[in-house]
Amino acid sequence: MIRITPSISIDERELSESFIRASGPGGQNVNKLATAVELRFDAARSPSLDPGTLARLKRLAGRRMTGDGILIIKSQSFRTQDRNRAAALSRLVDLIRRSSMSPKQRRPTKPTFASKQRRRRAKTHRSRIKTLRKSGAAED
Repeated sequence: MIRITPSISIDERELSESFIRASGPGGQNVNKLATAVELRFDAARSPSLDPGTLARLKRLAGRRMTGDGILIIKSQSFRTQDRNRAAALSRLVDLIRRSSMSPKQRRPTKPTFASKQRRRRAKTHRSRIKTLRKSGAAED
């Protein structure tokens, strides 16, 4: 079990890994070894995610989430499979942890009387500056 938060933990069987060849520079090592990791997590069918967390996860994941609700994380930063596996897993845990926190509710507020006055004063000042720039206004 992978513990994400005190209330969310994911079973390792819900994850599937496939190893692919990494792109980019790296010499012969890149052409021979499959060091990049593609981690798949079926978030839509996971029993440990509640609907609110799943909705936030879809929003945070963006293009990394397929239409079927499968989250795909690819890691190819390191030269070894083990480090890429650990990086992909930590990115998955971080993404789910961020989606598990519900956003703080915004309370609408009204601007204070003093802030309205400051804004009006600034607008008047700015208007006077622009009026003085006009041709012919300097003679007034």
